[in-house]
Amino acid sequence: MPSHAETLAAAGLSETDLIGGSLTVRSPLDGAEVAQLAETSLADMPAVIARAQGAFAAWRQVPAPRRGELVRLLGEELRAAKAELGAVVTLEAGKITSEGLGEVQEMIDICDFAVGLSRQLYGLTIASERPGHRMTETWHPMGPCGVITAFNFPVAPWAWNAALALVCGDPVIWKPSEKTPLCALATKVIFDRAVARFGDEAPEGLLQVVVGGVDVGEALVTSRDVPILSATGSTRMGAAVGPKVAARFGRSILELGGNNAMIVAPSADLDMAVRAIVFSAVGTAGQRCTSLRRLIVHNSIREDLVAKLRQAYGSLTIGDPREDGTLVGPLIDQGALDGMQAALSAAKAQGGTIHGGTPVDAVAGGAYAAPALVEMPAQTDIVRTETFAPILYVMGYETLEEAIAMQNDVPQGLSSCIFTLNVREAETFLSAVGSDCGIANVNIGPSGAEIGGAFGGEKDTGGGRESGSDAWKGYMRRQTSTVNYSAELPLAQGVKFDI
Repeated sequence: MPSHAETLAAAGLSETDLIGGSLTVRSPLDGAEVAQLAETSLADMPAVIARAQGAFAAWRQVPAPRRGELVRLLGEELRAAKAELGAVVTLEAGKITSEGLGEVQEMIDICDFAVGLSRQLYGLTIASERPGHRMTETWHPMGPCGVITAFNFPVAPWAWNAALALVCGDPVIWKPSEKTPLCALATKVIFDRAVARFGDEAPEGLLQVVVGGVDVGEALVTSRDVPILSATGSTRMGAAVGPKVAARFGRSILELGGNNAMIVAPSADLDMAVRAIVFSAVGTAGQRCTSLRRLIVHNSIREDLVAKLRQAYGSLTIGDPREDGTLVGPLIDQGALDGMQAALSAAKAQGGTIHGGTPVDAVAGGAYAAPALVEMPAQTDIVRTETFAPILYVMGYETLEEAIAMQNDVPQGLSSCIFTLNVREAETFLSAVGSDCGIANVNIGPSGAEIGGAFGGEKDTGGGRESGSDAWKGYMRRQTSTVNYSAELPLAQGVKFDI
């Protein structure tokens, strides 16, 4: 197994890139220090933003299909470096190997999507009420896009934003989490390879990575020269970012917290449900915004399902995520483990019966824990609070209406699902009286979204949409134009103004 230094070197990060700074980066695998990075100073941020504005002046003039060619080359370079970048994701975020590789595959997939999109930035032709007039809507590049990403998905959400922003004509300034900056720097190495192949049409400053804390992010959030700000993270972070961007009339794309539920109906295929539950609840050690956190089970099958889950949980291998067979890696740090234990204490005080959840001495220096299954008497305060850890609360229900009401009765509205073989239940769940989340699935868990559909949610999840569908419109400005090709000058709505 390669050392931490060898993993970073294979991804193109030299020793000189990793020493001499004030930001200490530790691997959650074992708590080892892997870098001391130089941080971007607040004084540097005006120059960073100015470079992005300069890049915008040039990049917006490059035809969109040609901009798509750069993203195509980025996809090629990501394919070539998939193993190396995936290993950095594992090293810095603690994901098991297949999940680290899967995150890089998401980057590749969105590049493929964006390449096709570069020839489909369609507007509209609209019938005018005035004779001899033509009315159209067109879309134009908007300007530099700031992207703030979280530790749990250190590269894919950047790609969801950047691939679309780049084909839309917008440069990108990326501020990664202070906990996972090496993934961003390794991605920048890959991006630079694509730019070198693309040629001189790619202006300097098309992608910049800024490393630092709240002050660096604040500079992006408050700058009028960064018209688009996409932020992925906690609801608390979004509550600070959103109003500040709105105060300067900027555009924010917020993808925030989730408290995702699965309803398991009496007709459900329980064996399939168990497989979906376990991956959704314990994958990435419960540190996905789409992790399954609440299980709402019909009372007639609740006891049976809990027994199956306890058996499945007991078979999970917890340890170094690089090892074959490991399914549960570490939490990001000791603070996350402490938060998990505090939530379990609160659940117990609120009437919960806890199975698992204890710290595990899997790898010295790492914050490992057994996933917790918690039977709750009701949806209490702690259940309605998102804890970024492998905790699954189980509650019962009698009617579908009761289950849907329970699912929707949380502040967050990201992802949701139901397991049922009853078409009426499935369609009700997907209807206007069903799930209030941005993602609603039937017979599949709440996590593992594909890039073809726009990703995001409602309520405290922020309302933003990233990745596929028509999310590209968030990176462009819409312009309505009317051309009069007649010799007359009629006014709309029959207004007369003769002089």
